[in-house]
Amino acid sequence: MTTDTVTDTPRLRRLGWAGVEIALGDTLLLIDPLENTAPLAPVMGLPRRPLPPVDAPAGTHALITHLHPDHYDRELIARLAVSGTVGCHTPTASALAEHGVTAEAQELGEARRIGPLTVTPVASLDWRGSDCDQVAWIVEGAGVRIIHCGDTMWHGNWWQIARDHGPFDVAFLPVNGVIARFEGYEANVPVTLTPEQAVEAAAALGATAACAIHYELFDNPPAYVEQPDIAARFGRAARERGITPHLVADGEAVPLGGGHVIPA
Repeated sequence: MTTDTVTDTPRLRRLGWAGVEIALGDTLLLIDPLENTAPLAPVMGLPRRPLPPVDAPAGTHALITHLHPDHYDRELIARLAVSGTVGCHTPTASALAEHGVTAEAQELGEARRIGPLTVTPVASLDWRGSDCDQVAWIVEGAGVRIIHCGDTMWHGNWWQIARDHGPFDVAFLPVNGVIARFEGYEANVPVTLTPEQAVEAAAALGATAACAIHYELFDNPPAYVEQPDIAARFGRAARERGITPHLVADGEAVPLGGGHVIPA
């Protein structure tokens, strides 16, 4: 199918953990898909429930926000790279090459076409600071624009992203506000967005709806401690901001528009 003949609306689906699926026409794109959790156990512990298998037929494309193993499933990405493309921020391409994956490397703000979709990496931030090479991904197609924010902390780039690329129909945002104990990086400060910070990020981005990702799967004190009452806090904060909140189970569709909201 050529890009000129695509007339349908992108279909969004939340996968396990931070994974998101975007389909438009014959194009299938996955962001941060995760199947293999064994590498996570030493820090994050075992998942509270099995992750759904990732349905990735030949020709499926992938984007990764960064190389943490809960966002970069090395075995899965290598499989996808055989017949589809793998997109990454330019500084991570060499690490992927060492793993046998030839990636489509993009600089911040550089757009690339994948069939009827356009994908663009923008600034993000994690606990390692400016050298983290983490990005958020903007995906546009058929008049719909979404952003996937990986496992970012709060940062000051939200407003510039909104000016350059917004507004957004859906912002996928981490909400577990985890307190983590990494060697050399120990502080009682969340290293991902809290539920309230995620909503504020969605507001700054000009997002109509916010979909929670990256929560209620791993909790492994004292190394990895998740925030309490995530669903209630996220829903309450979003409604106060006039943003449609989505808490979507693994494998379920994420609606465009105002449907499927969290009960009050």
